[in-house]
Amino acid sequence: MSKPSTNLIHHPYVPPATFAAPQPGVFKASTVFFADVAAMRARDWRTKAGYTYGLHGTPTTFTLEERLATLEGGTECLLVPSGLAAISLVSFAFLKTGDEVLIPDNAYGPNKALATGELANFGVTHRLYDAMNPADLAAKLSERTRLVWLEAAGSVTMEFPDLPALASICRARGVMTVLDNTWGAGLAFAPFDFNGSGQGVDISVHALTKYPSGGGDVLMGSVTTRDERLHRALKLTHMRMGFGIGVGDVETLLRSLPSIALRYAAHDRAARDLAGWLNGCEEIAQVLHPALEDSPGHTHWRALCGETNLAAGLFSVVFDERYSTEQVDRFCDSLQLFRLGYSWGGPISLVVPYDIGLMRDASVARWPYKGTLVRFSIGLEDVEDLRADLQQALARM
Repeated sequence: MSKPSTNLIHHPYVPPATFAAPQPGVFKASTVFFADVAAMRARDWRTKAGYTYGLHGTPTTFTLEERLATLEGGTECLLVPSGLAAISLVSFAFLKTGDEVLIPDNAYGPNKALATGELANFGVTHRLYDAMNPADLAAKLSERTRLVWLEAAGSVTMEFPDLPALASICRARGVMTVLDNTWGAGLAFAPFDFNGSGQGVDISVHALTKYPSGGGDVLMGSVTTRDERLHRALKLTHMRMGFGIGVGDVETLLRSLPSIALRYAAHDRAARDLAGWLNGCEEIAQVLHPALEDSPGHTHWRALCGETNLAAGLFSVVFDERYSTEQVDRFCDSLQLFRLGYSWGGPISLVVPYDIGLMRDASVARWPYKGTLVRFSIGLEDVEDLRADLQQALARM
């Protein structure tokens, strides 16, 4: 007779397999059991046909990957610890010494930092291109260019590029395109099928930290594609880099994902309302929101997102240049409902002032605005309360 401690660990009871509930089961595992040696030797970690080790997937992570692939219109998806990890995975999977990568000048800052840091250390060069000028991208493509990053809308400047034109230029030259689709979230437009054309980008990366999570409490990213060859390359690099995801975070994403469309639409409505209101305030020189007619790239947004008419919950404003940085900082500090903090997509509205000179890099000369820029992420509070908060903060400037 075994001792109690052994019986507890090797207890024979197995619950019936017919249980069903609204939320998927949560399977936590590093070690995965095999029925016999033959099964162990036959199992292939590169597919979802079975399980080999927790790092390569469990029923819980596979479920989230499949749902995210459906959300973005892809067929294959990998989970990574953050949005930046998703960017890193793509870069390390497809770039080698002597290669070049092109990045939009208004892209997510850490993407550019990765290029100037680790990629440069590995002998990969990069150049920035004017995201709003397809001809500039075409001119900068070279025989060494292996990958081109796209982003819509620009991370802080909110300019909306002509994505189909940029992708078409790269496709004609045989260069891979990767889109940071965190803003669109798989809802505003289809990254792999622009306007039903059957043409899109090769890979979409997504910071699940934002809208899929919706709670401001999870760090996670995804890499999605329709190309099995690209997925295999990504999967191998994913394994070699040892990317793992906490299954508790996966559970949170699976619980939040069914409401993403409702939340995204609510963020969008409130942001559009407040952006329109700020557009009429004398303190503001420019409101940067893709759905506003005078915002850079509005026509591109309308052409790509016209069917869904969605534009996320982000916008930036440029204060009139008569206001000093100190006054704009005072405005931000005076807000009561808007909290100072990075990220977006959560229930609480956020505000961040930016030095636009640091955001535009080589193309800062074409930036037509001289005032201080502030980016807003609109949460799920009542829009009238948010407007009153903005009004009192403007008065304190």
